[in-house]
Amino acid sequence: MNTGNNIMKVFITGGSGFIGSYISSYLLENGYSVSATGTSSAHKLQDHNSFQYIRSDTTRKGEWQDSVNEADIIINLAGRNIFRPWTKKYKEQIYNSRILTTRNLVEALPEKKNTVLCNASAIGYYGDKGEESIYEDSTAGKDFLAKVCIDWENEVLKADDKGARVVIMRFGVVLGKNGGALSKMAPLYKMCLGGPLGSGLQWFPWIHMDDLVSALFFAIGKKSFKGKANFCSPNPVQNRFFSKKFGKSIKRPSFFNVPSPIIKIAAGELGTSLMASQKSYPGKLLEAGFKFQYPDIEDALLQVAGESE
Repeated sequence: MNTGNNIMKVFITGGSGFIGSYISSYLLENGYSVSATGTSSAHKLQDHNSFQYIRSDTTRKGEWQDSVNEADIIINLAGRNIFRPWTKKYKEQIYNSRILTTRNLVEALPEKKNTVLCNASAIGYYGDKGEESIYEDSTAGKDFLAKVCIDWENEVLKADDKGARVVIMRFGVVLGKNGGALSKMAPLYKMCLGGPLGSGLQWFPWIHMDDLVSALFFAIGKKSFKGKANFCSPNPVQNRFFSKKFGKSIKRPSFFNVPSPIIKIAAGELGTSLMASQKSYPGKLLEAGFKFQYPDIEDALLQVAGESE
């Protein structure tokens, strides 16, 4: 997207996380100037000449908002990790880290600058849909994660009033090396304790990290692309099939089945969300002409496992 001396400036919230770090590396490799916020004390890219790291709590107003005004592209990924016990206090942090950050970000947006604002959300927006096929116009769920996504999306849509082009990215489970869901699952599988959750019949929405980044910049580059879009593979799989292929990719068995009642007792409300079935499809991306590099789960997992060796 960069041409000549016109260097595009990108601002990323949650830039020290799993997805934010990967996107930052991609941007720098392709000649962008990047400013990123995060709560980590340091960032692995902070010595790069075209990278600025701003350690900050984006749920609070502050000097970090100055970078919003300077950016051509904004990617909002800030949010506490959901894969921790959901105490009342931590649920508040999950919620506030997303809603308050987005509110502060939109407040700092300049008027009528034609900024592109790409905001994270999640397939969790839809709740548990069983066997129903999920597209962008499907109804929202009623559980905690759905409530977070609904309010998160409503906050960022206020940027429309300032002339920004808003893209809401409803992520499936992101598959990549050195982080995310796979890094939490791999230790159990390596101890031969991995396998399906519950019946394993629930649908599992997923996307390879490379496809996520490609879809993001496809959306940025296509000026007519805006609004809510499912960022997930066109081939969702059932949890038992995913478990089998993940075990195969790291050369481990996947026969250890964890009964649903145990999951719900051990993980509480989070466990119920982990058992949700979401047969989602990237209708908007496909309609716009986006092509997936890793549409099939086996190829995606083998590629990630190969990278991680």
